[in-house]
Amino acid sequence: MADIEFQYVKTNGITLHTAAAGPNDGPLVVLLHGFPEFWYGWKTQMESLANDGYRVLAPDQRGYNKSDKPSGIDSYTLNQLRDDITGLIDLYHRDQAVIIGHDWGGAVGWHIAATRPEYVKSFIPVNIPHPAVMARVSAAYPVQWMKSAYMVFFQLPDKPELALRSNDFQVLAQFMQNTSQPNTFSDEDMEKYKEAWKQPHALTAMLNWYRAIRRGGAEGFPFPKVRVPTRLIWGKDDSFLSVKLAKETLKICDEGELILVDEATHWVHHEHPDIMDKLIKEFLVEKMPV
Repeated sequence: MADIEFQYVKTNGITLHTAAAGPNDGPLVVLLHGFPEFWYGWKTQMESLANDGYRVLAPDQRGYNKSDKPSGIDSYTLNQLRDDITGLIDLYHRDQAVIIGHDWGGAVGWHIAATRPEYVKSFIPVNIPHPAVMARVSAAYPVQWMKSAYMVFFQLPDKPELALRSNDFQVLAQFMQNTSQPNTFSDEDMEKYKEAWKQPHALTAMLNWYRAIRRGGAEGFPFPKVRVPTRLIWGKDDSFLSVKLAKETLKICDEGELILVDEATHWVHHEHPDIMDKLIKEFLVEKMPV
């Protein structure tokens, strides 16, 4: 079993608590979690990739768990989130990394791939469309607008924090458990997540990722072709994101492929770790062999 070490890494004016595993000289893979997770959401993939010889980093992204939580909504625009990760790659003295991102972590990955492609050897987004596609499709596709309605609630001040924190984070726990396959998240898993959500100022910082959308969260996000090699993995039964988003996203990728996973939801990397392992590794062997 690969050993996971924890480091506090200074990047882009903040400090990111980062899980690291695998040989220091291995090809670099950066795993980016989404809402409402933290590095722990990638624990299975970390171990597998590290055992295969990759150097794997899984930061708590800004605002989450033990990483810094700068105040203000403007601290959570996509440009800031992107620069955290490119800075992380620089600090590890690498020219490029494979970036794998789920949910909001994938949105950060898309932004890096679109605006700083020189940092990206290849990209694996998991159940997350290109943000510009998300905005365009949601405006014209009522089914997706309904799926995304919770994001409107998250724009409100204070009330989302109160609702999500109540009854020992019951709503937030159900947000994950009720939209995943049965028994995907164990009681032990949920205790780990609750510990992260209880970190001072974490809940507001996590929600500020959504609130920053109205402050230019997609600033600088043109609609160019994404030119880095991309494999989009998508659990077909996602409660939050329609398959239409995945298919539309593929149209703006120069070198992209879409893989739909049956009997999988938004949380496909938890539900089917063996399938994820296979899909990730066959792509890495082609694009960045050890």
